[in-house]
Amino acid sequence: MKILVTGASGAIGSQLVPQLVAAGHTVIATTTSEAKTARLREAGAEPVVLDVLDSEAVREAVGRTRPEVIVHQATALAGNLKLRHVDKDFAVTNRLRTEGTDNLLEAAAEFGVRRFVAQSAMQVGYARTGGPVKTEEDPVDTHPAPGSERTLAAILHLENAVTPAPGIEGVVLRYGGFYGPGTSLERGGEQLELVRKRQFPIVGGGGGIWSFTHVADGARATVAAVEGGAPGIYNVVDDDPAPLSEWLPVLAETMGAKPPMRVPRWVGKLLAGEFIAMASTEIRGASNAKAKKEFGWAPRYASWRDGFQAELGG
Repeated sequence: MKILVTGASGAIGSQLVPQLVAAGHTVIATTTSEAKTARLREAGAEPVVLDVLDSEAVREAVGRTRPEVIVHQATALAGNLKLRHVDKDFAVTNRLRTEGTDNLLEAAAEFGVRRFVAQSAMQVGYARTGGPVKTEEDPVDTHPAPGSERTLAAILHLENAVTPAPGIEGVVLRYGGFYGPGTSLERGGEQLELVRKRQFPIVGGGGGIWSFTHVADGARATVAAVEGGAPGIYNVVDDDPAPLSEWLPVLAETMGAKPPMRVPRWVGKLLAGEFIAMASTEIRGASNAKAKKEFGWAPRYASWRDGFQAELGG
């Protein structure tokens, strides 16, 4: 198949492009940086410099290349995200998930794109009530942490635009917290540096449940979503949802750092903001049963324990 991948030079895109090429697909890989086109070409793709916020440029690119499938992975998350002001940190990504998604869907409808696969995120999406692990059928959060309202709204805009798009098989992938090459949880990554400096504490009881996704496993699931499975929303996470109080000490030990500090919730809120306090104490994890069943996919790293050791162990 001919597949257009936006955000192809990002953390998951860098894993996805060579996997699609290896599977025999023709890949048109977009990036906003001319400097990154050589790397995409070396990976076997046809590089295209494209800003998905430019509706005319999107229409021209899709009309010229005529892909059968579009995979929308465009974000703007590079840099040091403090997450005290989530909506500010995610401002451009929110536009990519709203305006960018709309531009791509409009071009997809005009030029007969059959399938549309889009990146979403489960970490901020599920209601923080009920059980610790959520399925795709569970309700989304209606009371996000102050300062993250626009970010959640952008995620829901993407999901609500893609899944019912007329004439298109819309697939939304709710990835877990990324780790591995190109992420903040890689050797030298900003989050790991915070762990190393003991600046990433366990807030409150650390009961917030996290689900993780190694970027290579996320890419493998995306290839599977391109090639088959019913339209709809899927959690793409490992098999081992775990509270912050469990996984953060293991991460520190794996990388040879001192154990994380513990602070009361009010201190975490004061130092890092309400979003971090909420993520540390209240968020819910996710089940990957639907993705396994529909895509025939299973993560190579069934647990973040194995993945952390493979990426960061001595």
